[in-house]
Amino acid sequence: MEKIASFTIDHLRLQPGVYVSRVDQIGAETITTFDLRMTRPNEEPVMNTAEVHTIEHLGATFLRNHPQWKNRTIYFGPMGCRTGFYLLLAGKLESRDIVPLLVEMFQFIRDFQGDVPGASARDCGNYLDMNLPMARYLARRYLEQVLCGITQDRLVYPE
Repeated sequence: MEKIASFTIDHLRLQPGVYVSRVDQIGAETITTFDLRMTRPNEEPVMNTAEVHTIEHLGATFLRNHPQWKNRTIYFGPMGCRTGFYLLLAGKLESRDIVPLLVEMFQFIRDFQGDVPGASARDCGNYLDMNLPMARYLARRYLEQVLCGITQDRLVYPE
């Protein structure tokens, strides 16, 4: 079997950032998959499931309600390794194209107060596994350390 593309990235050199993971053509449509890497693989502790789950709920809610991006949002969800998230958007896009959207989304998560959308037994299969304070902390950290003032080396996978 061929190694899939995401397993060919050197995770020993990968820094937190925003990367184009792949671009797929589905009929006439183009889908761009982004790697939103929030922690440094194999160097930093991974995110716990509760905060990952909370970021997923808040991020998906934000994206699917965004006036410009809601109809282009295909998917937002966690990586199995718990070092970041995948964001799939309709269109052929570059990492730099979505930085303003990500700043807005992670500010929304950082500043969120109240009940996490969908965090009820009726709406979610694991609604008790949520950690809003830690999700807010991680959103703030990603904004401060990565998104605000992002540099080219955090927008393109390392060679």
